[in-house]
Amino acid sequence: MFFKEFEIRWSDLDANRHLANSAYINFMSHTRMAYLGQLGFNQKSMAHYNIGPVVFYEHMYYFKEVFPGKPVKVSLGFKGMSKDGMFFEFQHDFYNSEGKNFARCEMMGAWMDLKERKLTDLPQVFLDAFHKMETTEDFKVLTKADTRKHVQIPVDL
Repeated sequence: MFFKEFEIRWSDLDANRHLANSAYINFMSHTRMAYLGQLGFNQKSMAHYNIGPVVFYEHMYYFKEVFPGKPVKVSLGFKGMSKDGMFFEFQHDFYNSEGKNFARCEMMGAWMDLKERKLTDLPQVFLDAFHKMETTEDFKVLTKADTRKHVQIPVDL
């Protein structure tokens, strides 16, 4: 399991003086890209292959408030990927300084060809890197149907 530690900054708080929703999203994004960077996914390599990640959804579950003053840790769990690497799913858990889980997020995304502006398979070099990742116990091979499990897509799209 991969973890990234964060200090809660003043700018991470909302009007209720606890960690803002936008901070959760930023912490997760930073955690994902830090781990993917270790696998060779970085600005230079993604630019070489003309790809970028897109988020389909991020479902947050908040268990307890968290406040500034002590660091938090965010985990990355690899929950799923399509055979061609186009679709991926991660789970993030948030832990306070005592190791207590105070939030969870399930997120799904895909890879986009930045020239064609459409979803694309992963190049083999990245697919090989993903196959080296530790997976969660409930890891599954994703299909296009999995990307639509939480919403009905309007017919006119």
